[in-house]
Amino acid sequence: MSIFEILGQRLIIGLGTLLFVSVLVFLGTEILPGDVAHAILGQGATPELVEQVRERLGLNEPLHVRYFVWLTNFVSGDFGTSLANGADIGTEIGRRASNTILLALSTALISVPLAVALGLMAAVKPGGMVDRTITSASLALISFPDFLVAVVLVTIFAIKLRWLPAIASIRPSYELLDWVRILILPVTALSFTILAHMVRMTRSAVLNVLASPAIEMAILKGVPRKRLLLRHALPNALGPIINVVALNLAYLISGVVVIETLFNFPGLGRYMVEAVTNRDVPIVQTCAMIFCSFYVVLNMSADILSILANPRVRYKK
Repeated sequence: MSIFEILGQRLIIGLGTLLFVSVLVFLGTEILPGDVAHAILGQGATPELVEQVRERLGLNEPLHVRYFVWLTNFVSGDFGTSLANGADIGTEIGRRASNTILLALSTALISVPLAVALGLMAAVKPGGMVDRTITSASLALISFPDFLVAVVLVTIFAIKLRWLPAIASIRPSYELLDWVRILILPVTALSFTILAHMVRMTRSAVLNVLASPAIEMAILKGVPRKRLLLRHALPNALGPIINVVALNLAYLISGVVVIETLFNFPGLGRYMVEAVTNRDVPIVQTCAMIFCSFYVVLNMSADILSILANPRVRYKK
């Protein structure tokens, strides 16, 4: 099977998954309790006024018609307007998405290299002091949810020590140092939540490669341990490492919802939570589709990159 056939298959699967997700997102917002027209006008609105709003929003159309209209508009980039204040959703998402991307990218730039380095350190001497320390710490981190890590960090560094701000508010006048102070606690909380899985997978993948006959022969020939890890073991372990990194980055995109809400960070996650509170359905649908699209694209990218890193997967047995 050629690489283009594999890429075509993965692309078709990814598009099919996004289509299925769009159905779930639309139906999920449709079954929310309450009525959108009443949420806009209030419970004291007259039936005639409610009917006018329903007609204006197209809520009286059949379900499948509303779905295809919404999906067509979303694909074309027309996200509609907010039901709460009439603001253009696309403009607001563009402003907030840059903040979310900054938060996620900062976390990835710190956590991914650190996870690979710690995984390699743990794999140098399996069962040694360094290995046991890193393994125990990663197991402990896996047990803690992200909101608990964030609360502990805020309690220590914002409330007790007063070194860092507890609220990640943003102002146009902020300079680079202000941005760094604001991002330290959210980025640290997100890094802790995804670091442990990547460390353990890196360690496991490298140890599996080190147990192969080719690596054992290199050890017998006297190849230095550092060169063995960086030049031989790590490149051959890239497939599973790329997979777990992409999966954790996909989780990172959705995990920012909790962190942004806790730190009052003006990103897409907080925007969606506010929309759920106000029952602003167009915003909820748009944000949910953006998060799901990122998740599917990252998983598909991980699958493709693992195939490129391991050519043996391209051929059927």
